Amino acid sequence: MEATWREAVDLGVNAPPFERNPSSWRQRVPIALLAGAGVVISAYLALFQWGLIDSVWDPVFGQGSEKVLQSSAAKRMDRLLHVPDAAFGAWAYLSECVFCLVGSTRRWQYRPWMVVLFGLDVIPLGIVSAALVVTQGFIVGSWCFLCLVTAAISLTLVVLAYDEVWACMKYLRRVWRYTHDKRLFWNVFWGRASAMADAVALQPR
Repeated sequence: MEATWREAVDLGVNAPPFERNPSSWRQRVPIALLAGAGVVISAYLALFQWGLIDSVWDPVFGQGSEKVLQSSAAKRMDRLLHVPDAAFGAWAYLSECVFCLVGSTRRWQYRPWMVVLFGLDVIPLGIVSAALVVTQGFIVGSWCFLCLVTAAISLTLVVLAYDEVWACMKYLRRVWRYTHDKRLFWNVFWGRASAMADAVALQPR
């Protein structure tokens, strides 16, 4: 028998407008693993930028990776961030991994603030970091294979994280549309229990 909306929400099966649960572990574990791969790759590149290893593996562009990682653009980023850009990338991927794993499979409903933070970490930063990698290649005139891999990881994470963030934002929008209660909306955002908000969660649109 097909589950009702109440049964679906109680079981954490789906999050309107999706016919699935974007906060499920099946959805989030691949994101965490991919972000973990980004941590490892970025940390490896940071070791080179710190001078702790002598070369960078690159099966496609040869010495291109070293030229990119030692370029004037990379050094400007180092001065701006006070750490190599690859180290900043490793930190960003690690934070994405942590934000991905915390919270229950109903966090789209019960921890909206957590999903919003996760979205802000993954989506804008992912797009910006991928754009910087590609732009740096054109500026330097050389390409870095592992840098391009991290750019692909960032864009993939954006795609994978999008539906949970969208479901959460749609839920918050429904809460406001049905109640127009600022205090209730604020309580829902911070994860405080509300029978009214639970009722709103049953609405498919």
